Amino acid sequence: MSLHKCQKCGTYTMKDFCSKCNEEARSPAPAKFSIEHAKKYGKYRRELIRRAKEEQKKK
Repeated sequence: MSLHKCQKCGTYTMKDFCSKCNEEARSPAPAKFSIEHAKKYGKYRRELIRRAKEEQKKK
């Protein structure tokens, strides 16, 4: 079990769903950074950035 935070009302809980509003509760901590993960998917991230810049030039 881990601490979760409701996305709707901000209540903290140990369950996957909020006991007040019955909405999904998620981990309040950001995802952990991994340099290996960043290296593995870097080419895709750069491609998305390149495409976004091209779209901006078209407008």
